[in-house]
Amino acid sequence: MPTLRFFIAKLNPIRDLGAMAKLAPSVLAADFAQLGEEIKSTERAGVDMLHLDIMDGHFVPNISFGPGIVKTIGRQTDLFLDVHLMLSEPEKYFEPFAKAGGDAITFHIEVHSNPAPYARQIHALGLQAGISLNPDTPVDTVLPHLEHFEYLLVMSVFPGFGGQSFISSALDTIKAAREHIDAHGLKTQIMVDGGVDSTNATSVVKAGADILVMGTAFFKAENRAALVERVHRM
Repeated sequence: MPTLRFFIAKLNPIRDLGAMAKLAPSVLAADFAQLGEEIKSTERAGVDMLHLDIMDGHFVPNISFGPGIVKTIGRQTDLFLDVHLMLSEPEKYFEPFAKAGGDAITFHIEVHSNPAPYARQIHALGLQAGISLNPDTPVDTVLPHLEHFEYLLVMSVFPGFGGQSFISSALDTIKAAREHIDAHGLKTQIMVDGGVDSTNATSVVKAGADILVMGTAFFKAENRAALVERVHRM
């Protein structure tokens, strides 16, 4: 069944917040010893949504957390929860993460080259759907499928570990996606994840990104609210 948060998101979708860029902290970079306070800190800073990285140790060389932690996070905030499944068989976990409180589920084109049926599965659960591609995947692989998705997540590092440096070729991917979305009148929003910080955020937004995912850059920032304000002004 659709969650209350889903209906709120549909009534007040993130795109309607205006033309400003949005910021989505990646919770994986938070201090999990103080997870509750970290979540409250993101709210006080004025972030637009939270990005939750789920890794299986197979599709990517790391393991993170599961539906239980997502449920814990959801109990502490009304922020929109984007669940990024870096899994070899993401469809097995659509329903568990929906029940845990996710608002959107994103999976990878590298796993399912014909992603539309899986987008329909996610939508049937009352969630929004995202599709992601890694830095070495040609953008043309994903462009024909964007009409089925609310989000395109462009990875600007190879997924698996935080703290990596931004791969500049991602800017070309963002630009190509922006051109396709605008030319076809799509409402798909572009997220960018990996090495995004205050030194490159402006370039990422100018390339066409709607939402910046920041992990280390956000949670290590001396003034998180000021960082969010700078992103919103881009």
